[in-house]
Amino acid sequence: MTSSSLELLWGTGERPSRGPKPGLSLDRIVTAAVEVADAEGLAAVSMRRVSTELGVGTMSLYRYVPGKAELLDLMLDRVQAESLAADPPRAADWRATVGLLARSHRELFHRHTWLIEVNEARSALGPSTLRGLELCLTGLRSMGLSGPETISVIIAVQSFATGIARMEIQSAQAAEETGVSHEEFWEGQRPFLERAMQSGQFPHMATLSEDTFSQDFDHFGFGLERLMDGLEALVARRTAESDAE
Repeated sequence: MTSSSLELLWGTGERPSRGPKPGLSLDRIVTAAVEVADAEGLAAVSMRRVSTELGVGTMSLYRYVPGKAELLDLMLDRVQAESLAADPPRAADWRATVGLLARSHRELFHRHTWLIEVNEARSALGPSTLRGLELCLTGLRSMGLSGPETISVIIAVQSFATGIARMEIQSAQAAEETGVSHEEFWEGQRPFLERAMQSGQFPHMATLSEDTFSQDFDHFGFGLERLMDGLEALVARRTAESDAE
């Protein structure tokens, strides 16, 4: 993240004063970059490739964006805006907010699978990102947690959703890249696993049912409910402590 990224995100940077191709804009550039990433992955995104998609010379883009790093920051904030289309969560219903946050985050990764390749540890806090955070904070107020604790709830929910999405996306990518389905993959390992289970070295695994690793089980739904159950216990404890004061 650079100061240039923040200037572009918040509209404080200088606009091209001369030479831009009519019709070219920062919005069109970011849109084209996201479309390239969606179709071919993040590695395919370059200033040259985006300029080709737009039918302009590469140098035309540099009048709007300093480089790929800044372009990526703009792309990240752009896709974050998609989660803002839903109705704002109600401040009194934190469970609905947690569910909405988890589902929208997971769906965002499935729409833009290149996100699993991005290190967002120090992403630029643009308008869309901050609006999304504001919505989350509004919906979680009724939990009665401190600022750091509320942010930790958001981190936990997003990390859970990201982990599930990563597993699902990579599983689908592996099947596409190898031509071997999930069922075929496990069938190929069956003879070796059966011998391992019969060896007596893995007694607990040997007792698992045959459908233990089935893709039919809703790991996302199960995990989300358990996560909310844990948060429910925390909220109840805090409420009891507050009432006792």
